[in-house]
Amino acid sequence: MSSFRNVDTEDVSMDMSRRHFGAGVSALLAGCALEPGEASRTAPSELREQDANELQIGMLLYPEFTSQDFVGPQLVFGSLGNVKVHVLWKEVAVVTSDSQLGIQATTALRDCPKKLDVLFVPGGTGTWRMMNDPEILAFLRHRGERARFVTSVCTGSLLLGAAGLLCGYRAATHWAYRDVLPLVGAIPVAERVVRDRNRITGGGVTAGLDFGLTVSAELRGSDYAKQQELIFEYAPEPPFGTGRPETAGPQLTAQVRELLEPAVERTRQAARAAQRCAAPGG
Repeated sequence: MSSFRNVDTEDVSMDMSRRHFGAGVSALLAGCALEPGEASRTAPSELREQDANELQIGMLLYPEFTSQDFVGPQLVFGSLGNVKVHVLWKEVAVVTSDSQLGIQATTALRDCPKKLDVLFVPGGTGTWRMMNDPEILAFLRHRGERARFVTSVCTGSLLLGAAGLLCGYRAATHWAYRDVLPLVGAIPVAERVVRDRNRITGGGVTAGLDFGLTVSAELRGSDYAKQQELIFEYAPEPPFGTGRPETAGPQLTAQVRELLEPAVERTRQAARAAQRCAAPGG
């Protein structure tokens, strides 16, 4: 993978490969995942059918979202091929994350397609504010009731719950916030990625890639997702192995829980105010 060719109008196979693997990392994927002959067998009529069935993915932004919650899944979604990723906020503007990274929203909420293949919500320190934002909740409820998959990473699941979209569903979130999930009607599960019917939720922050590849397998098949995983060289080897309470030990976990408790309590109060379900399953 030492060089990449420019695509010209006569290079049919490379053009088809780019269409197949999408934007963002498409050149990388096209350069190593498909044989030219495979791509060239795609007939124009098949391409027209693909274009007519372009995936529509809506990814919500909001002030103080966590950038890693968003960027990991966006990397996966943006390379699905024949896909339109709508980066959503109330207006087309730069939205600043809780680590001061600004990301440009491309689509105002009012202009988002009515029916999405994937509705996605990241977590972040601003989640608690959004949990009682009428415009955000109404948008999520309307699109979520029509979406093929309703999804989140980290505390994004609490925002889905506040919109009434996780009543009686098993769901994941950041480990420190799991006890908040029942307040919005969800059933907390201590897993990296949780699938319950058409709800797919990921755990805290770095679970975004695991989550994204899980959704990719649903949309494009497991072989496609396996290629993505290899091309992204996704083979985590954490230097300390303290990324979960079970491996961090009680002392470190208690220290971190104490640090996070003010943010957790704000979110807990927001969940009580936004409560949409009487109880899990209600």
